[in-house]
Amino acid sequence: MSIPAPTPLASNFLVPNGTFIVELIAFVVILFLLAKFVVPPINKAMSARQEAIRQQFAELDKAKEEADSAKDEFEAQIADARKEAAQIREQAREQGAAIIAEMREQAQAEANRIVEHGKSQIEAERQQAVASLRAEVGSLATQLAGRIVGESLEDESRQNRVVDRFLADLESGAPAGGVN
Repeated sequence: MSIPAPTPLASNFLVPNGTFIVELIAFVVILFLLAKFVVPPINKAMSARQEAIRQQFAELDKAKEEADSAKDEFEAQIADARKEAAQIREQAREQGAAIIAEMREQAQAEANRIVEHGKSQIEAERQQAVASLRAEVGSLATQLAGRIVGESLEDESRQNRVVDRFLADLESGAPAGGVN
């Protein structure tokens, strides 16, 4: 078997043959169809996607600015609330101190009232004791004087005069005088 000898035109690969031209025309037609019908929708979709991404970034930036301003406002409100809480605590301390001072004054007034009441009660009891002792001393003095004198001092006005004079002499420190 022998291989036929190539023809000089068929063996030159640099010379285009008919299939090459058909392939080239098919390539150009497909390229035209792609450029006419496929690439514009893809470009349009890519442009729309890029625009959507730009809008999302713009919205993100705006949301970030709003969040920052909300954060600043929140921090300002927190600072105001802390300041107000400090003022309320200070007012409560002042009111507490005023209430304590008022209660101390009331307690002191009540203590003074109780002491005065006690003093008046003691004075009343002392007066009562003095009156009781005076009556007893008068009765005893009258009986004693009656025994000493030997006569009865049953006249009440005389008894009172004798007792009063006797007690007056005792209080003044002078010796007792005679009987009237």
